[in-house]
This record gives sequence, C-alpha cells and structure tokens, in this order.
Amino acid sequence: MYTRIFAALALLAAATMVGAEPIPIEQLARMPSLQSVSMSSDGKHLIALAGKPDAEEFDTVLATWDLEKLDRAPKTTASGDRMKFINAIALKAGHFLVVARQEWTGELAGCGEGRSTGSTKTFVTKIYLSDVEHSKFEVAFADKSRDIGISENTRRCLELAGSARLVEPLPLDPDRVIIAQLDTARFRDTYYRYNLRTHESELLFRATGRSSPGLFDPRTGDVLTRTQLEPIEGGEYEQRILILDAESGEFEIQPALTTRLADRYTVEIVGRDEESGKFYVLTDLKSDHVQAMLYDAKAKTFDPEPLVTHPQFSIGRLLLGTRKSDFNQVIGFTVNAASPQTTWLEPRLRAIAEGLKKGYPGMDVAILGYTDARDRVLFSTESNRHPPAYHLLLDGKQVKALGAERTGIDPNSIGEQRWVSYKARDGLKIPALLDLPPGWKKGDAALPAVIHPHGGPWARDFGGWDAPGWVPFLTSRGYAVLRPQYRGSSGLGRALWLAGDAEWGQKMQDDKDDGAAWLVAQGIADPQRLHIFGYSYGGFAAAAAAVRPHSPYRCAIAGAPVTDLARLGVSWSENRVQRILQGRTVTGMDPMKHTGQANIPILLYVGDRDVRTPAFHARDYYRAVKGRVPARFELIPDMPHSLPWYPRHHRQTLELIEDFLGGPCAAATDPD
Repeated sequence: MYTRIFAALALLAAATMVGAEPIPIEQLARMPSLQSVSMSSDGKHLIALAGKPDAEEFDTVLATWDLEKLDRAPKTTASGDRMKFINAIALKAGHFLVVARQEWTGELAGCGEGRSTGSTKTFVTKIYLSDVEHSKFEVAFADKSRDIGISENTRRCLELAGSARLVEPLPLDPDRVIIAQLDTARFRDTYYRYNLRTHESELLFRATGRSSPGLFDPRTGDVLTRTQLEPIEGGEYEQRILILDAESGEFEIQPALTTRLADRYTVEIVGRDEESGKFYVLTDLKSDHVQAMLYDAKAKTFDPEPLVTHPQFSIGRLLLGTRKSDFNQVIGFTVNAASPQTTWLEPRLRAIAEGLKKGYPGMDVAILGYTDARDRVLFSTESNRHPPAYHLLLDGKQVKALGAERTGIDPNSIGEQRWVSYKARDGLKIPALLDLPPGWKKGDAALPAVIHPHGGPWARDFGGWDAPGWVPFLTSRGYAVLRPQYRGSSGLGRALWLAGDAEWGQKMQDDKDDGAAWLVAQGIADPQRLHIFGYSYGGFAAAAAAVRPHSPYRCAIAGAPVTDLARLGVSWSENRVQRILQGRTVTGMDPMKHTGQANIPILLYVGDRDVRTPAFHARDYYRAVKGRVPARFELIPDMPHSLPWYPRHHRQTLELIEDFLGGPCAAATDPD
C-alpha cells in the first residue's frame, strides 16, 4: 500500500508541474467500446465488435447493421463463455468473417511458437464464417477431407495456428473470394476460389517451400505473378518474381525484379493497369525509400520515372478502386509519413476527404469504405489526443456517429506530438516521435522523460493514438516521451533498416541513448530523471540499458523482453524466409552475458501465455540481477504477447509501471 501511495504522490507531483490531469488507469484499461468496424464490399452492411463495459476478460458482442435500415438496432450476438470474438471483417453476399480465441494449455508437439518450452499456455484462434442474421457460425473455409490420416499432434497444430485464411476478396464477384488452406500432408498453402454461398472450391495454386503466389487478378482470381526462392552461391538465396505471359500461358522470370534475399529490397507487385498491361510495383530498387513504379513485363523494364514518390517517406499503398465505377483504377495513394497520409485522386472521394478534414480539424481522417454512388461513406477520425472514432457520412451531408474505441478520455490531459530527428554519435540521422505533457513549452522547467523504443525491431512507430495507451498514460502524468526510430527500424528507408544488422545492444542501443542526450540538450528532459521503457524488442532495449556502462537512465522497465540472444538463436520464427532474412541479424551485445554489470533498477514483466518471448527471458535475467540492483519480476496471468489484452492485463501492467516510476525510479541514486 505504501509503495502505491508513494508512487501516486511522485507521479502527481510530476503531472502538477505542467498542469496535467493524469488519465485514470481504469479509463485506459476498460474494454474498447467499439472496434473492428468495416463495410461490406457491396455497401449493404456494416459490422463491428462492441465491448462489454465492465468485463475483466476480453468480452465482446458482434454487431451487424443493414445500411438500408439504419433506423433499426443492429443484430447482435455475444461471445461465448470461452471463445471470445477479437476481430471481424465484412465480406459480401451477406457474409462476414469473425476471429475468436480461447485459452489453451498443453504440449505443442513440435509446432508453433512456444513449442520448445514444454507444457505451454497459449490460445486457440479460429476464424468463423457467418451471415448478417447470425444464423450459424461455421469454421471458415473448412475442408473436412484433409483431416483424413493426420495425427492428433498435427491436428492440434492446425487448431492452434489456424489452417485457412482470406487472401483476396474479389469485390466484383458476387459470391467468390480467394482463400488459402494449409495442406496437412505437406504443410504448404493451397489456394482456391471459394464460393461463400455453396462452399465449393476451385484449385488455383499449390505453394511449395520455394514458390508462392503473388498478385491475383482482382476480377477473376487468376494467379498473375508468383515468387520463387532459389539457392545461389555461398548459402545465399535469390528471390525471383515471375509474371504470367497471357499469350504463352507460361510464367516468365523478370530479371529486373530479381534480388538477393539478404539484400532485403522491397519488390511488391500490387496491381496491374488494365489499359497498358503494365504492373504497379512498390519498390526501393531505385531509391532509399519505397516508390510506386510502373513495370512492363514484356519489355522487362521499369518506366523511367516513378508513378508516385516522396522525398522523405515511403509510399505505403496504392489505392485501387473496388467499385464498378472505379474498379482497378488508381484512385489514391498513401505516404507513410509521421502518420499515414492519403491523397485521393478520384474527384468525388477527394472532395469528400477534403470536406471531412475541414469538419474534423487537427484529426487524421481515414475513409474505410464507400458505396459506388458515394452516398454512404465509412470513415474514422483520431489523433494522439483522441482515440479512434467511427462515423458514417450519408448522402454527402449527414454524419452519423457510430462510436469511439475509448470513451471518457479527456484530450486536455494529453499534450503535443511532434515528428523530430537528431543525429546519433556516428552521424546517422535518427527520426523520432516526441510526445509532450499538456501545457509544456520551450523554456519551462525540464521534465522527467521516458525513452520508449518500439518492438520488432523490424517495425516503426506512427503518430496518432497509441493503441496500448502507454504514451498518453505517461504524458498525462507529466513525462516527455521520445520514441526513437533507431537503426534497424523498417519502413523509413533501406539504409536505416540495414544499419541495425547485428547491432542489438550496440549501435542500435546508442541511438536510444543519443535520443536521451538530445532531449537534455533541447532543454526538454531533466538528466537526473531519464528512464527507458519498452516492450518486446523494446523490452530487450530496456534490459540492455540496465547492464551497459554509463547508463543515462535512472531505471529501466522491460515488458515481455528478450534477454538471452544465445537462446533466441535462429529458431524464433515459423516462417522460413523470415528466419533466413532476420535470423542472421539477431546478434550483438547479449544482456544475459553482462548481468554482472547491472547498474540501475529494473522492472521486468511478461504474460504467462506469451509464447513469442517466453517468460524464461525475463525470469532468468531477474534472478541474475536482483542481488545487484533493485529489481522486480511479475508474471501476468493469461496475458499473451500481443494485443488484445484483457482489461485486467492493462490495469495490472499500468499499475506496475506507475509503482516502479514513483518508487525505485524516483528513489534511485545518480547512476554515475
């Protein structure tokens, strides 16, 4: 009790300096009120998940609306006692997919994440197909014949990992979609055209360990491109892209699209221009950042100039029309800036988007679905101060609010967000997101600050609302939060990405420390009140910070960390390509080999159903450092690695962070 009181007083003091009202933990912990909102491709129905407000577990209700009868209440079905809905997707022909999961404990029998840890706590995840009347829920795309002759262990693997998925919605086809089913005899995907009404399947492609389909024709579902891996000298692999020649019916290798796998070029064929026959390719072959280019498969060359490019950020998507009036035309593109920024090229959608931006100033507005007549448009709004909210624009005039993911969050408790950059000690430019407490301005007293590296590490942060709630939790309590896009981050240029190879705990770690130094130099952070908190790879960074000499931090908080690189090895991914690509890069300073140098307090926590970063990483590290520095380890019951978490998971972990920042962190002596 005294620890909690001490923590609350310390954090209240930090928040009071800038006039912030701390967001109550309960507001960030409760079930999302609305999520997984989508519109069917025919524009007739809407689907979403609503959260039960007082649930301790992840408990949801499935809701579907008839958009022709919006005055009527939605059709609803509650999750079962054990199997809980966690995601939903509207399809067409009156059908939708819903993803559900339940807790499961047992032997993994050599498959899946966590297979080497003996009896494992994890989750069974299933995809169900249903209709707008919720008349029945069937396991989606099930093929009963493939169960014949497989072992009980194999069946268990399939139940845990899932054996089918949606690949291509074929929006103009009234009944059919493209799906992939796992062939249990070969553990390879087989691709089919699947009829939602009759459940009949038509074979399209059988994948192998080296060959997989790429682009499907969005009109017919035919395979237009495929990717093939071929071994070359020195134990390396070459990634070859083959494109179907319509005249010969054969797939032809495209030398201009062939790359060494280890070079990690992005080469993604995302569509085809039906008029010219050229292909739309997202690639960084011609630039450090991904550009959108046109590629001529017959001439085997790119057009000389990119279709879309940006001087600072990558092109994230080309938006191709999915309705009859604009089908397969480029109607817009998205730039992966600080937050994804969409430019609409189609005149009617551009006008709608511009009007919505004027109506919601300071918000990121995203069009999520629309009818061919544009008389019904589903869109979302959010910012770093406002959780995502969902709306319907009707007839271009009336806006019907559907609801927000989280309610009761006071935006005045959350401050400014900026996209910044600083130079690392070796001169490399490091982009970063900076979040400040409300009311703080340059010249005010320096703040307590948290360096908050993202997970992955092959990932990046985007601006807007922080889904786990960590950033608004901290800034509303008076902390500045810097999220460095350290070397090894992906999506911000190939040079920055490759610079992280084999630099875990070394140059990648320098980038975080240099971000802390930049905060101090800018007058934002008090050097005596710097902390580091991360989750997953970010947890590794926190564990590494606690054993590096001359740490700039008063304490470290490591959520779901990897701490033992020797035990991580190259066996951490089920995906063969991922192991080839990333496995060799996961090396550097191993925190478990340096626990004798621990020099700052550290909190470590992990869920007991986390099979991605099993608990032994955090527990073994804790046992090695607990006699040297103030240390705490917490195993969170039933918590998996990734969202969604139960409300009690959010509550327990946020309370742990609050207690540690207000207790051992506040009491820590100068690390020097």
